[in-house]
Amino acid sequence: MIEVAPLKFGAVFKLAFGQVEVFKQFVKDVLDIELNIDKVHTEYEYPNPVGFVRSKYDLFAEDVDKRIIVEIQHVKEEDFFDRFLYYHLVSLVEQIGNYQDYNFERTVYTIVVLTTVPRDGSIQFSCAISDMNPIDEFGNKHEIYPHRLIFLNPRLVNKHTPAKIKKWLELIEDSLDGWLEESHYSADSNFQAVLNKIYRHSIDRDLLAQIKDETAWEKAKQLERQEGFEEGVQHGIEQGIQYGIEQGVQQGLEQGMQQGMQQGMQQGMQQGEKRKALETARKMLADGMAIEMVLKYTGLSHVDLEES
Repeated sequence: MIEVAPLKFGAVFKLAFGQVEVFKQFVKDVLDIELNIDKVHTEYEYPNPVGFVRSKYDLFAEDVDKRIIVEIQHVKEEDFFDRFLYYHLVSLVEQIGNYQDYNFERTVYTIVVLTTVPRDGSIQFSCAISDMNPIDEFGNKHEIYPHRLIFLNPRLVNKHTPAKIKKWLELIEDSLDGWLEESHYSADSNFQAVLNKIYRHSIDRDLLAQIKDETAWEKAKQLERQEGFEEGVQHGIEQGIQYGIEQGVQQGLEQGMQQGMQQGMQQGMQQGEKRKALETARKMLADGMAIEMVLKYTGLSHVDLEES
C-alpha cells in the first residue's frame, strides 16, 4: 500500500490526468476514439466570452475534429446536471463564429467524473451517456448529432460497467481514502504515470495548499448542508407540533360531534321506546289488566306511570 493524494481533489485529478498520454488513453477507453493532441489545458477558458456565465474547464483538449472536456466533481451541488449541460452546450455554441452557417467544426465530448454518491439517489449508475439524437414515433433513434455528455461515478462500479472504463474508475475509487494498492496497477504504464503524480511524498507544497483549500471548501459545504438539514428538521418539528395541535383540536371537535350524535340517537331511541311503552300501558290498564302485569310486560316502573 502506498499513501496517495486522493483523486477526488480537482488539483490532484488535473495533475494526474492532464498528462497527454494518460489523457489520450482515458478518452480512448471511455469514448473509443483516438485523439491527436500534444497538449492538455487545465482551467481552460475560451478567448472570447460565451454566454452570460463564465465557463472554466478542468481539463480541455482538442484536435481538428474533436473537442474533449473532462470535469471532476466531488461535492455535489444542487445545479450539478444543469451546470455540466451548460458547459457542454457552451463548447458547442462557441464554435459558431460567424453568421454564414451553423456547422460545428468539432464534435464535443464532455466527460464528468463524480466521486460521491448523492444522498438524494439521483445517480444510480457508474456510467451514463447523454446525446441529443431524436427518437421517432416508432422508437427508432436517428444518429444526427455525434456530441456526447458522459457521466462517470467510480463509487458505483458494478458488473455492467464497461471493462475499459471500469479499470479507470477502480483506480480513482481506490485512491479516495488516501491509500492505494500499487501492485494492482503496475502493469499499465498510464496507471503508473498517474501513481507517480499522486504519490503522497511527491506532492509539492503548492499542490498541498490547493488540496487544503479544497478540503476546507468541502467541509464548509458539508457544514452548510448539515446546518440546513438541522434547520429543516427543527422547522419540520415545529410544523409537525402545530399541525398535531390543529389536528388534535379538529379531531376532538369531530369526535365530540360524533359522540354527541351517537348519544343523541341513543337517547332519542330510548325516549321513543318509552313513549311506545307508555301508550301500550295505558291501553292495557284501560282494558282492565292489573297494574303489576302491565309493569311486568312493558318494563316500566310505578314512577314512569305516575309521571305520564
